[in-house]
Amino acid sequence: MNANTSRQSPAEWDESDELLSRTARDLPTGRHQFHKERLMAQIHDTQQQDSRTATPAKARRFQLPRPAFALPAMVAAAAGAVVLATVLGGNGGGVRDGGVATGPALTTEIGAASTSGLPQLLDQISLAAADTSHPDVKPGQFVYIESKTADTFIKTVDDKSFLASHELHKRQIWESADGVEGWLIDPAVNDGPEGETLTLPDEQGNTPTAHLGAPSYDYLTKLPTDPDALLAKIYKETKGQGNTPDQQAFTTIGDLLVESYPPAELYSALFETAAKIPGVVVVDDAVDAAGRHGVAVARLDETSGQREEWIFDKKSHVFLGERIVQVRKNGGTDGLLTPGTVVYTSAIMKRAIVDDMKQSPSQAG
Repeated sequence: MNANTSRQSPAEWDESDELLSRTARDLPTGRHQFHKERLMAQIHDTQQQDSRTATPAKARRFQLPRPAFALPAMVAAAAGAVVLATVLGGNGGGVRDGGVATGPALTTEIGAASTSGLPQLLDQISLAAADTSHPDVKPGQFVYIESKTADTFIKTVDDKSFLASHELHKRQIWESADGVEGWLIDPAVNDGPEGETLTLPDEQGNTPTAHLGAPSYDYLTKLPTDPDALLAKIYKETKGQGNTPDQQAFTTIGDLLVESYPPAELYSALFETAAKIPGVVVVDDAVDAAGRHGVAVARLDETSGQREEWIFDKKSHVFLGERIVQVRKNGGTDGLLTPGTVVYTSAIMKRAIVDDMKQSPSQAG
C-alpha cells in the first residue's frame, strides 16, 4: 500500500500478509493492564456484569480485555488442537452476557516449551518486522485494528463457581495519533452494538498522559529503540506491577504488539528487547483465535501458572495473535482453571491507517 495515505485510500494491510501491532490504551495500567493482575481480577469476578462495570468505560479506554477468552467450538474444530472442556459446576450455554453469548470453557493441548532456537527465532522475527511496510500515522489520522477475541472466566451463580467463556467475537478499535480521540466496538464490553467513545477528557475532565501501559502512537515515537535502553525503561516504569519484574516486562512488550501501532524501528526493536528477558521460551505449535497455527514466543508466569504466548507464522514470521494458557494448577477456586484452559485468545485480522473515526478500510474510497 502507499505510505502516503490519501483521504480516499487508507493504508491497509491484512495480518496474513504483514506484521502487526496493537493499540494499548488507558485501561487500568498495563498491557493495558487488563494484564496479569487485571486479568486475574476479571477472571475472579463472580459475575460478568460486575466485571464490566467495575472498570469504567473511560478507564478501560484503549486496552484489551485481557483475561478471559476461550476458543469457540467451530474454530476449535478447524484448529484441531482445541477441545471442549467439561464445565465445572454448571453450564453457561445459550446465555448472553451483554452482546456476546457465553458457553463452556475450551482447552488446548499444552505445547512443549524450550529455549532451543530462541535467539534465532527472535532475530528472524525482528528482521521480518524491519522489512514490513510501515507507514507513519499523520496528525488527524486514526489507527484501526480489527481482531477476533474470546476468553474463559470463573463464574459464580448461587455460591457455585464454574468455568464459562465468551464466544469468539469481533473487536474494532480506532485511536488518533495523539491518543486523545478513539472509539471501541466490542460486544464483550460495550452495552450496545454501536460501541462507545474513548475520546478524552474523561468524565472528570482529565486527559491522562500517555505511558507504557496506555501509549499513543505519538508516545511510541519517543521511546528508545536500543534494546538495552528500552528494557531498562520498561523495568523502571513498570516497577511494582505484575507478579515479577521479568513477567511484567514481557507482558508490557506483548501489549505493545497487540493493540498498539509501534513505529517501524521500535517495532523491530521490541523483539530484540524480548530476547533479553530471562525465562522466555519457544513453543513450536500454538493456535490463535482464528485457528491459525504458528510458532510462539512465550513466558510462564510462575505465580499464576499461566503462559503468555505471542504467535507468529512459521514461514513469514508475521505476528498472528496471542493467547494465555493455564499450564499449572493452582489451589482454591483458581483450581477450576485446570492445565490446558485457554484463559484468553486473540487474532489480529486487519490493521489500517484511516482518516476518520469509525471508518473501516472497506468504506474508504
